Amino acid sequence: MNATLRQTLVPFRHPCGGLKVRVAGEACVLRCSGALWLADHRTLIASDLHLEKGSAFAARGQMLPPYDSPATLAKLEAEIEALDPACIVLLGDSFHDSKAIGRLPKEDRDRVARLAVGRDWVWLEGNHDLVALEGALDALPGRVVTTMALGALTLIHKPQPGEALGEIAGHLHPAARVAAYGRGVRRPCFVTDGRRLLMPAFGAFTGGLDVRDVAVAGLFEDAPMVAVLGRDKVHALAWESMR
Repeated sequence: MNATLRQTLVPFRHPCGGLKVRVAGEACVLRCSGALWLADHRTLIASDLHLEKGSAFAARGQMLPPYDSPATLAKLEAEIEALDPACIVLLGDSFHDSKAIGRLPKEDRDRVARLAVGRDWVWLEGNHDLVALEGALDALPGRVVTTMALGALTLIHKPQPGEALGEIAGHLHPAARVAAYGRGVRRPCFVTDGRRLLMPAFGAFTGGLDVRDVAVAGLFEDAPMVAVLGRDKVHALAWESMR
């Protein structure tokens, strides 16, 4: 990594416990929740909520506690209350499948409507919710887009191959294995080299793909920084420490 890019990845601690970095020159805060805060644009970004994943599994006979949507929306609500964003971008796969909006309880739909009041609420299309979002605006506030430009950044659900300066993407649910409390644990993480940024999954029931997998590692020509979500802070780890 050249010196200029390395300087963009020197992490500064934010009061929330998050990390301040620059991606394509844009100031970014990697939040403990797994959300991304762009203060200069007053924009909050969260990826891969996978709302109603629990009810999707239940329909197939795999019983999971039906609390993923309320838990995920409560986390999103806390971020909105803390930051008061003008714009909220949900970076794709907000819903787990094509029928998830129909299964979303009315109280959760009403909660989203309250959170969206006075804000630009953007649903970005993902592979899981492409069909669901076709009728989303009949039941939910906001607008639906496939990609979105924000300053020097391009917001997209699925990362694109090759050089992608300024790309902010989700889809892969990156996670890293770290040592904690005398044992190895897997935690969601951001991954960035200063050129592009991969977002962790925000949803309560989402799994994770190891950062060493070629689908993640292959996106970065130079060794990226891995920013692992902890209980009350985001931990910056060198790529070389990944095992």
